Amino acid sequence: MTVPSGEPTTTPSLRSLLTDKMGSLAIRSGQILIVLALAVVVVFALVQLKLVVIPVLIALIIAAAASPIMRFLKNRGMSAILATWLTLLAGIVVIGGLVTLIVFAVRGQWDTLASSAKDGLDQLQNFITNGPIPVDADQIESAKQALIDFATSSQAGSGALAGASVVGELATGAALAVVILFFFLKDGPAIWAFFLRPFRGHRKARGERIGATAVRVLGGYVRGTAIIAFVDAAGIGIGLAILGVPLALPLAVIVFVTAFIPIVGATAAGVLAALVALVANGPVIALIVIIIVIAVNQLEGNFLQPVVMAQSLKLHPLVILVALTAGTILGGITGAVLAVPIAAVGWAIIKTWNDDESRPRAGTGVDAAA
Repeated sequence: MTVPSGEPTTTPSLRSLLTDKMGSLAIRSGQILIVLALAVVVVFALVQLKLVVIPVLIALIIAAAASPIMRFLKNRGMSAILATWLTLLAGIVVIGGLVTLIVFAVRGQWDTLASSAKDGLDQLQNFITNGPIPVDADQIESAKQALIDFATSSQAGSGALAGASVVGELATGAALAVVILFFFLKDGPAIWAFFLRPFRGHRKARGERIGATAVRVLGGYVRGTAIIAFVDAAGIGIGLAILGVPLALPLAVIVFVTAFIPIVGATAAGVLAALVALVANGPVIALIVIIIVIAVNQLEGNFLQPVVMAQSLKLHPLVILVALTAGTILGGITGAVLAVPIAAVGWAIIKTWNDDESRPRAGTGVDAAA
C-alpha cells in the first residue's frame, strides 16, 4: 500500500490506545471482571468454611444485641470478665429456655400439625380444581409432586438435618459460637483495635465509624426483630385461641421463629395457620385467620416496625427479597436469617463510608460490642 506523498505516516502508540475512549472502557471492564472474579472466589471460600463463618456471624450479631447489657454492667463498675460471664450465662439461660419451650410446645403436636397442613392443602386443591374457575388438576398435582420429590431427595436431605454428621456439625458450630461470643463480649474493642492498627488518620477514623455502624445496626436489628416477633406471635396466637383453632400454641411459636425471616416468614406462618383452621374449623374461620394475619402484619409494618427498628433496617423490600434468596441459596435457613442483617450493615457502612465525623457517636462506638 502506498502512502500519498506529503502525508506523514503515524502508528498509534500503546499509550494512546489505552487512554482513548475504547481503551478506557476496556480497562474499566477488565477491572470490573477482576472484582467480580475476586468476589466469587471470596463467596466460594466463605461457603466452604461455613462451619466457621456462620458461628462467627451469629456470635457477632448476638454480641451486638447484648452490647447495652455489657455497657450497663461496666458503667456500674463491674469488671469486663465478670460482666462477660453474667451476660453470657444470662443469654444461654434465656435462649436455652426459649428453645426448650419451643421444643416442648411443638414436639408433641408436630405430627398433628403436619397432618392438618396436608389436609388443608388437599382441601385447597379440591376448591381450586372444582371451584368457579377450575384449574387443571394434573398441573397442580405435578407441581405438588415436584415439591415433595425435592423435599425427599438426597440433595434436600443432605442440606437439611440428616445424618449424624450434620448433628455433629451443629454441635460443633454451637460450641464454637459460644466460645467466639465470649471473646467478642469480653475483648470486642481490643479485637477491633487490633485490626485498625495499620491505619492512621482518616482511615482509622473510618474504621472506627464502620465498627460503630456495625454494632448499632446489628444490635438494633436483633432487638427490634425479637420485639416484633413477640408481638406477631402474641397477636396471632391470641386470635387463634379466641377462634378455637387447635394447635394455637405451636402455631404462635412458629410465627415467632419465622418472624426472623422478613416478609417471607410471616407469610408462610400465616398460610400454615389458615390451613390448620381450614381443616379444623372450616373456611369461614380460615378466612378470619387470614384477616387477623394481614391485620397483624399491617400493624407491624406501618406502626411497630418504624418505631422499633428506627434506623436499623432501611432497605427496600426488593433488596430484602434478593438478599433472602441469595442467603437461602448459599446457607439454607441459616443464610436466610443472616442475609438481611448483613445486607443492612453493608448498606449502612456504604452510607457512612465518607462521613466527615472523626469519631463514633456516644454510646455507639466499637466498645458497645464489649
